[in-house]
Amino acid sequence: MTPIQGAFETRPRLHFDAEILLRAQAVRVLLLDVDGVLTPGDLLVGEHGEIIKRFSTLDGHGLRLLAASGVRPVVVSGRDSPPLRERLRELGLEAHAVLGKSRKLPGAEGILRELGLGWEQAAVMGDDWPDLPLLVRAQLAACPPVAHPEVSARVHYRTTAAAGFGAVREICDLLLVAQGAYRRLLEQAIAGDEECQAKPPPSTWPPGG
Repeated sequence: MTPIQGAFETRPRLHFDAEILLRAQAVRVLLLDVDGVLTPGDLLVGEHGEIIKRFSTLDGHGLRLLAASGVRPVVVSGRDSPPLRERLRELGLEAHAVLGKSRKLPGAEGILRELGLGWEQAAVMGDDWPDLPLLVRAQLAACPPVAHPEVSARVHYRTTAAAGFGAVREICDLLLVAQGAYRRLLEQAIAGDEECQAKPPPSTWPPGG
């Protein structure tokens, strides 16, 4: 039987441009659209009118890691539905979510005031016109590869992963690298350190607030 090695390769395989990492260093909150960002953007409606949404487990784990590292994920969506609320509850993100508001800017600014943060500390990910007021104000603006051209023209970063298939995880990874947390979390995961398992963000934010 081959003996188990005492050390494993833990060098990160992800690489981001230095310019985008520098921009992301100040970020302390990530504001996220849902349809076309956390989901592929299609709305599946059952015969009784129920809405069915598909979410990525890659995105979910990335959001947990991000929250555990000190960057607050917040969902700002023009839609509201029981499946969305259930997913946010699972991730520990329901308390600060802004849902069912067609005008996103007032809700987003309210969240920033609540967290004691400014736009210079915010990252935003969106894909369509309702997200533009947030994207143009953000320190870091991002979109998935399939976004409206007016959005794509105004962001700092476009993910390679598609919406609903790891696009949000890519932004989470970028922010973790920029915060200097990515390698530590990767090493803990490879080591099987249970203490590194990502937990939902605390109800009081920022920490110590």
